[in-house]
Amino acid sequence: MITRQSGDADGAQQAVTSGVAAAQGKNAPGNGMPPDSEAGHGPRNQSLAALAVGAIGVVYGDIGTSPLYALREALRPVAHDGLARAEVLGVISLLIWTVTLIVTVKYVMFLLRADNHGEGGVLALYTLTRLAVGRRSLPVLALGIAGASLFLGDSIITPAVTVLSAVEGISLVAPQFQQYVMPVTIGILLALFIVQRHGTHAISALFGPVMLLWFVTMGGIGAWQLAHDPEILLAFNPLYGVDFLLEHGVVAFIVMGAIFLAVTGAEALYADLGHFGRKPITTAWFILVFPALILNYLGQGALVLRLPETRENPFFLMVSPELRPFLVGMATLAAVIAAQAVITGAFSMTRAAIQLGLLPRLSIIHTSGAQSGQIYLPAVNWLLLFGVLAFVLAFGSSEALAAAYGISVTGAMLVDSILAVLFFSIGRNWPRSLVIIGAAPLVFLEATFLLSNLTKVPQGGYVPVILSISFSVMMFAWWRGTQLALERGHKEMVELDSFARSMRRSSAHVVPGTAIFLTADSQAVPPALLHNLKHNRVLHERNVVLSVQTERVPVVPVMERAVYAPIDDRFARLTLRFGFMETPNVTRALGQARRVGLKFDVMTTSFFLGRRKVIAGARTGLPLVLDKLFIALGRFAADPSDYYSLPRDRVVELGSRMTV
Repeated sequence: MITRQSGDADGAQQAVTSGVAAAQGKNAPGNGMPPDSEAGHGPRNQSLAALAVGAIGVVYGDIGTSPLYALREALRPVAHDGLARAEVLGVISLLIWTVTLIVTVKYVMFLLRADNHGEGGVLALYTLTRLAVGRRSLPVLALGIAGASLFLGDSIITPAVTVLSAVEGISLVAPQFQQYVMPVTIGILLALFIVQRHGTHAISALFGPVMLLWFVTMGGIGAWQLAHDPEILLAFNPLYGVDFLLEHGVVAFIVMGAIFLAVTGAEALYADLGHFGRKPITTAWFILVFPALILNYLGQGALVLRLPETRENPFFLMVSPELRPFLVGMATLAAVIAAQAVITGAFSMTRAAIQLGLLPRLSIIHTSGAQSGQIYLPAVNWLLLFGVLAFVLAFGSSEALAAAYGISVTGAMLVDSILAVLFFSIGRNWPRSLVIIGAAPLVFLEATFLLSNLTKVPQGGYVPVILSISFSVMMFAWWRGTQLALERGHKEMVELDSFARSMRRSSAHVVPGTAIFLTADSQAVPPALLHNLKHNRVLHERNVVLSVQTERVPVVPVMERAVYAPIDDRFARLTLRFGFMETPNVTRALGQARRVGLKFDVMTTSFFLGRRKVIAGARTGLPLVLDKLFIALGRFAADPSDYYSLPRDRVVELGSRMTV
């Protein structure tokens, strides 16, 4: 089943009619997500084992494909003059402890506990921090925008590098097929993005078992190679990593940028918290994923210790030529699943950014009638496809792509750490000194990784940097424009209660039926109502001023969806509340509003929307540029009647102009 919902038509509509409460500092009571919530993110009644297997397929796809290229790229800077055993042990030690500290300690043990009513991810953490601060904080806003932008930038490069790395294994199986690596990669990526519009719920059930087999295979071949040279176990001693850093200086700094490739995808642990819950994710990590990754890196290291020439592609060379086709096939499947997880994450991130007032309304299609998390955003999908194909064609190999990889990931993780420090010290009232002392080593490590990855800028790292900056500027321009439009609307507002009293003596013609006016400010008379009264000289028998609020919780329980407040026998206020992980469906919510006293017949009800055309004011310089960008972004937003799922044949739009 596919149900369609889409977004606002222009920037003013987002600012004036959408009711983005997050932009106004609205908050909601913390009631969490009940089992009957219409926007539940995945089944809650499954067994722990089933949810853990599902988490393996969705959460760990990206980090599960890191062994394809992480060690290969980490060894490359030190392999030009041959590899000493101490160098291999040092690099493997750094890999092991990076995965342990950043993924296990930071994300699994700590950040998974910083959930916003069950939801995770950088925007959920931003919302928690913003609530903890208790006031509008531009630095916190900047961190939230930066984290979301870096995540979106990473969403473009990750599918390219994972799929291309897997397909390149073909050349080891059959060197004569080297020329087909690029066409096969492009074909897989095209098919992957084209199928998004049909939804992935039909095949997502296979993700868990396939990735389960993938991790078992990785751990198994790693253990096999480990048995051939157990000396690699010395890499568990962190002193080997420390010695490597001290002895290799600048080269070690460059190696650190490649080491970080081992933890790409760790953000998915946090971002997918709402789909599976903390316990299944942590169970899958400690029982299977973490041991399999460590065994595989140890196995690759053992192979390189015995046969240094295998450093060019140690992952695929761990198995015999007879088993290599199977491993290439498994790697390709795992890469596709990893890319799918990243695409799904980009869809969810974009929806959350829209609901938080950081992006204009975009078309959102629900591809599953059972899970609201199964969504498809056409504009985001085709933007990702264009970017991914551009990366693949421009760089040509996973080795070249790896040079551009890592900047977005390290930046996003550093943002997570800073927001976490603010949240735990302010929101959870943990001793600030202890929080800072505990977080300082991780922040220093991630800052080092970021600086190391910035050395890749001349080799292609400038691309994700430009992408992330572009997304950040767009988000800030939209947020700023929304705030200006709201402020302008407040200055021109007519107080609703006094207006209702004055209408008792009005000579306007009263027509039967109900008029519902969408507005961002339920205390003010909607502009559409004023225009209708001014130009048509008519007033409906019943007038409902409807505001749609996006709360700073992921999901609002159905029983708390609607708040109805009559003013008199002719006017009333209705507030519909949605979480930032939900897509508002006003028609459905109006049915629920009957429970709180709203009486209406849809066949005699008209929905009025005030469509305002925004024009730039008399500013100059950067403010003028931001104004024009806000107006341009508004042109890409979809129609509000579609976004709110209003009956198309019952909608009336009245236009006006606004200067920001």
